[in-house]
Amino acid sequence: MNAYISWVEAHPIISAIIQFAILGTLGEIISQFIARKSFKYPFTFGLTLWKMVVWGVLSIGVKYAFTGFGGFVDSLVEAGFWPDFAADSWGYAFSRSAFMNLQFGLFLVIMHRVLDNIPEKVKNWGNMDKSMYSLLWFWIPAHTLTFKAPDALRMGLAALLSIALGLILGFFNRK
Repeated sequence: MNAYISWVEAHPIISAIIQFAILGTLGEIISQFIARKSFKYPFTFGLTLWKMVVWGVLSIGVKYAFTGFGGFVDSLVEAGFWPDFAADSWGYAFSRSAFMNLQFGLFLVIMHRVLDNIPEKVKNWGNMDKSMYSLLWFWIPAHTLTFKAPDALRMGLAALLSIALGLILGFFNRK
């Protein structure tokens, strides 16, 4: 675990890209296995690489949002616009998660769909409402837990949560 933490602390962006590229794509693969009720690999090699690149690119925004929304909440507290929760409290973790997901999360969901549509040359906007609702029922609670974890573990935990969401969505979308 110490080697992992040292790696993440020494290379915060590269480690985020690698973790999200692998685990985010794995979550999509698992989701397709469950939804299709088949263990036939769901993507071409090229599409798999594209999905890894997409997850890697999105991870940079997530890393910046994880850092930036701490400052956002702190600024609201300083201006007297938000309660002064202790930095290690559930209230502070929930505040960071809620503000991040209700602002940056919307952008992330839309960009993820735009980038997913590119290799398939389609304009698939179906079920975007489900994706947006996942910010409320999954990502806000999940990132509240994530913000309670030590900083060095947050991106890895968020990437693992992509697998959890893939499992959930796979069951919702079974054919």
